[in-house]
Amino acid sequence: MSKVTPMKLMTSVTLLSGLLSFGSMAQEINFPHLSTTGYGEVVAVPDMAEFSVKVVESTLTAEQAKRAVDKVVEAFVARLKESGVTSQQISSSNLYLAPQYHYPKSGKPELVGYQATRSVTVEVEDLSQLNQYLDVALGEGINQVDNIQLKVRNQDQYQQQARLAAIQDANTKALSLAEGFKLKLGDVWQIDYNSPSVQPIMMRAMAMDAKSESNSYQDSTLIIRDRVDVVYQLNN
Repeated sequence: MSKVTPMKLMTSVTLLSGLLSFGSMAQEINFPHLSTTGYGEVVAVPDMAEFSVKVVESTLTAEQAKRAVDKVVEAFVARLKESGVTSQQISSSNLYLAPQYHYPKSGKPELVGYQATRSVTVEVEDLSQLNQYLDVALGEGINQVDNIQLKVRNQDQYQQQARLAAIQDANTKALSLAEGFKLKLGDVWQIDYNSPSVQPIMMRAMAMDAKSESNSYQDSTLIIRDRVDVVYQLNN
């Protein structure tokens, strides 16, 4: 589901011979010309997601901390696979281990234990199962959600729609401006295509006991934008 919306933004018009530069492109143009920038966007409903969770454990020894986080990660991954998630959809990070110190007002720092951390990133093919997987994480001892990113399947298709909307926007502006100045629009002289952008939907990091905020993804939308800069020849 998507909605294509050409964006109404400022158009740069040049009716004299001179120099024109789009980004890093610069060419001498010694004939009457007109330049426009076309914008387009597609508003899509997310149908998949990716989330990252983290388990953090502090114990007296490094070995105990490592065992604690490894146990949680292994159990979480096993439950995900039981729920139908494939190995290709799961990515777990290496162990991060850090000593923990107590700093008294006087004297040297005292080693009081070790903190171990591991992260797991999961790609969710069916958005309706996102909360189920977060519940699994909670049940297996995961204690932090780093982020939840909503995505759309077949993004290339939506990007193409945004690109076509940007082209149409550039052409419409050029025709309108040429007619307004009682000139005829000629051939396209130069096209500068900029890298497309996608506005991601990121849910804030949160503790697992505040997980209820993740329900807000149901009303979210994903905005995919594109733009194109065009130089047209002008005829009297």
